[in-house]
Amino acid sequence: MSISDRVRIKNTSVLSDRHYRLNEVEFDYRRGNGEWQTMKREVFDRGHAAALLAYRVTSRTVVLTRQFRLPTYLAGYDDLMIEAAAGMLDDASPEHRIRAEAEEEIGYRLGEVRKIFEAFMSPGAVTEKLHFFVAEYDPSMRVGDGGGLVEEGEDIEVLELPIDQALAMISDGRIVDAKTIMLLQYAALNIFR
Repeated sequence: MSISDRVRIKNTSVLSDRHYRLNEVEFDYRRGNGEWQTMKREVFDRGHAAALLAYRVTSRTVVLTRQFRLPTYLAGYDDLMIEAAAGMLDDASPEHRIRAEAEEEIGYRLGEVRKIFEAFMSPGAVTEKLHFFVAEYDPSMRVGDGGGLVEEGEDIEVLELPIDQALAMISDGRIVDAKTIMLLQYAALNIFR
């Protein structure tokens, strides 16, 4: 039995359609015991995204960003977020988009980018699927200062950190972004062994 055999969408109402879309979905779901249950859920549809960890094996460094995030501030986090370069796909392929984001955010035109996995980051309420990439960088690939796009409200600081320091920043709470933690842990297990 497919999941589609267990779900019947009854109604979808748009609650907001400004920057992203927020829907209220009423649906019937067939439970494991065969009974149907009607439920309503709010679903945030912001599209899909890609994230990348730029790393350099010879210097044992990674390139991250530091920037303001309103949602984390509103949730009580009183600091700038340290993150891997990332961005919404906006109808582009994940690889194309992450290359553009790397130039915009960290200032590197990367050679080979390697996709390592995909993940839903908050599947209880958000439709977004994130495509995760890694790529090696070197100073010759630097094509700009990074910093993001002012017209998108970005004010990004570029950080080049030793991998051991970045991993310690997870433990001491300075890195609290899930995508970045996942990429750094991947790098620790698979790149900087």
